[in-house]
Amino acid sequence: MFRRNILMPTSRLFDQTSFYRQFEKDLSSARQRIIIESPFITNHRFYTLLPLLERAMRHGVRVVINTRNPHEHELWMRKQARDCIAKLQESDASIFYTTALHRKIAIVDNVVWEGSLNILSQSDSCEIMRRTESPEYVGDLIKFTKMSRWYNDK
Repeated sequence: MFRRNILMPTSRLFDQTSFYRQFEKDLSSARQRIIIESPFITNHRFYTLLPLLERAMRHGVRVVINTRNPHEHELWMRKQARDCIAKLQESDASIFYTTALHRKIAIVDNVVWEGSLNILSQSDSCEIMRRTESPEYVGDLIKFTKMSRWYNDK
């Protein structure tokens, strides 16, 4: 008799080829927050995304990066990670280290990205990422992953 109108979140799957086109659109339209959890950071991928992250920060978007401490990386990757992190800190991004981090997550305003793709280092691998639009899901994920300990919603 009475029907509840429940909005179902919009969700789509992406692979390593289609992911970055949509992710870059999301970064370009960010208004409040960008959170990226990526265990690894390499020059190639980082410098592709850096202009979008810097532009967002110039427009008042809070950028938070959670990654592994560079000391946890193989020697060849350690310097790249250190240099990229220093560049982010110069740009006013907040950087956090999580030991043995393996999650691949991004939150851009009310969009959650999750899957197997290392957002700040992916280059030559077959991956999957799910994009879900839902403020409720964003809140759940921030609470579940305990991101709220270093990221406070305004």
